[in-house]
Amino acid sequence: MNTKQTPDEKRRLEKVINKSYDVIEKSDYISRDLSWLKFDERVLDQARDVRRNIFDRLKFLAITASNLDEFFTIRVGSLYNYIDYGKERTDYSGLRELPFKKTLMAATQSFVTETQRLYKEDLTPEFLENGFRVIGLNDLNHEEMEQVLDYFNRTIYPMLTPMVFDHTHTFPSLLGKTLIFGVVTKSEGERTESNINESRKISFVQIPQNLKRFYVVEREDEIMFLPIEEIIRHEIWKLYKNVEIESVALFRITRNGDFDLVEHEDSETDFIDEIKKKIKDRRLGRVTRIEMESGCSEWMLQMMLKRWKLEKNDIFFSNSLIDFTAFWQIIKHAELKSKQVAQRASVPALGQLTQKPENIFETMRQGDILLHHPFNNFEPVLQLLEQAAEDPQVLAIKITLYRISKHSRIAEALLHAAENGKHVSVLFEVKARFDEENNIREALRLQKAGCFVIYGIPGLKTHTKLLQVIRNEGDAVKSYAHLSSGNYNEDTAKLYTDIGLLTTDEVLTRDISEFFNVITGHSQPHSYQRLITAPRDMRKSLVKMIQHEADNAKAGLPSGICLKINSLQDKITIDELYKASQAGVKVQLIVRGICCLRPQRKGLSENITVRSIVGDFLEHTRIYYFHNNGEPKVYGGSADVMVRSFDRRIESLFEIYGTQVKQQAIHILDWNLKDNVNAYTMQEDGSFKKCASPTECGEETFDIHKKFFEVNATEVMEAKLFQEEEIIEETLSTEV
Repeated sequence: MNTKQTPDEKRRLEKVINKSYDVIEKSDYISRDLSWLKFDERVLDQARDVRRNIFDRLKFLAITASNLDEFFTIRVGSLYNYIDYGKERTDYSGLRELPFKKTLMAATQSFVTETQRLYKEDLTPEFLENGFRVIGLNDLNHEEMEQVLDYFNRTIYPMLTPMVFDHTHTFPSLLGKTLIFGVVTKSEGERTESNINESRKISFVQIPQNLKRFYVVEREDEIMFLPIEEIIRHEIWKLYKNVEIESVALFRITRNGDFDLVEHEDSETDFIDEIKKKIKDRRLGRVTRIEMESGCSEWMLQMMLKRWKLEKNDIFFSNSLIDFTAFWQIIKHAELKSKQVAQRASVPALGQLTQKPENIFETMRQGDILLHHPFNNFEPVLQLLEQAAEDPQVLAIKITLYRISKHSRIAEALLHAAENGKHVSVLFEVKARFDEENNIREALRLQKAGCFVIYGIPGLKTHTKLLQVIRNEGDAVKSYAHLSSGNYNEDTAKLYTDIGLLTTDEVLTRDISEFFNVITGHSQPHSYQRLITAPRDMRKSLVKMIQHEADNAKAGLPSGICLKINSLQDKITIDELYKASQAGVKVQLIVRGICCLRPQRKGLSENITVRSIVGDFLEHTRIYYFHNNGEPKVYGGSADVMVRSFDRRIESLFEIYGTQVKQQAIHILDWNLKDNVNAYTMQEDGSFKKCASPTECGEETFDIHKKFFEVNATEVMEAKLFQEEEIIEETLSTEV
């Protein structure tokens, strides 16, 4: 088998792809996976932006590589779960699993080719003028080369282990997302024309993951980054004494990480053990992609394809560096050298809240506070927990945790609270993908300290973000709550945009108490007043509000829908948005990533627009707005419009009810619709078009990732959607 495509194979593949795109074009829905690739293209577009400095551009290139790793681990892994076991699947695009895979791989090949072109042609030429280079061994002087060889002999060489595969050795278990050398060897004196293949052996040398990717050489005028694989390649002969090395090639594989969990309701230990087993299985899951140096041994590659049951279009050849996530080392090195890690000062939220309130309980009693991170500091949330841990009047703390930081102040506050005799209940979702090990470790720490830890709910992921503090205030017991769209993670709160509501509203806190009873016990409340929850009634409630807007439009009343979410994939909800559009409802969608809805199609979705914001911060906020004939209903929360959110997760949306906080949410949506720097508009064919630059249109620059750091109360209270009449009478003098 030749891994290079013949002209006939290319023509056959092109025919399949063209036929597939004809099917895709006719579908009323966009493929989730193809839409995901479009999102990564928008991230890559940030790396193209010449207005950014070189380190920012490298950062976005590294992010695209990390995204693609997850794509092959989860999405392509999921596709193989159908292909390998003969299960049928029809994608939203209308394609069955095999033609869809060919189409998906072709699109991914084009994307990867562009990332490599961008790195070599656009970014590399800028390295030298910014004081650094990625080099080869030939760029070192004699003294530097001696230091490199000494580093190899002392540090690298003792860690390397060649693993041979031949008729007496089984194929080794190679790690995913690890750089590996494939070495074809032959013992001296064995080779003849007749036995050339029989005498060959393949061995694999994995580069240890705890070694830094680049060996750094600092000169007076520049910093040089030498890829560690080039050092090993130069010295690899030391592992094969008295053996002829025929070829050496670097590669990297990605494995399937999409697994189903068999959950045991009657045994907590079995549940944790099952998760640990699945984590190990993920490390040895089926191979979904090979990244390989160009010019590798054809014979070795054929063996690998046969072993891993892959096709030619599953190989991604590279003529530059493999694994662009390596650029994080360069970025961090530059930050340390410059000592200029940019972090704009956050602004206080509307109301009486300071950056670090002396008494958070007193502040919260004055009214609801909506935090918009990272523009508002995450500190008040940390203060709520830390003050609660020390306050003798606090009786209990309840919280849901999905992802926390490595050195979490959240976890430390909960530990201190338990040590101080508070009743601490933690629903710790240990099934959070790729954070399972960290979550299990932290959950066990909390449990040993005396916290009541619930390890998620069998069959569901707990994704909702809730915190409740119960405080004895003499004449009454009062509840203080925080509800959020983002995780209780002080690190990502600086990088992701999210909203969080601090409240003592008795209606909402009563709902939260009921909801905690549901997810930690066996309660079944009749209804919530200001919460919408999944898997119970979220889809049904959202559909009902969409239908209400359609009814208003048909009756000639004002209507409108604006959703800001990460992903839009649930077909039932999409169909209702199509119907609302056909009824005359203006639907404005702000969708960061996956969008399976097809906008602007005649007769289907002419009144629907979709835009995506991709820029300095990862857009993570979820806000749901329904015009409701001039009396808007606005919700925030943790849920996207996805099948998994509605059917397979414990989620919540909370009503943003108070006049001031509701107007703040409307203002966030309003400015997201005005952004002309980070915004992309989705076309009917599923592609995205960058909004024309302000200078081209004669407009002022409107970059929400900068503007939200400068917002004032007047701008907030003047914001409108769908040209509704003013719903706010009072003015606020407090500046944001």
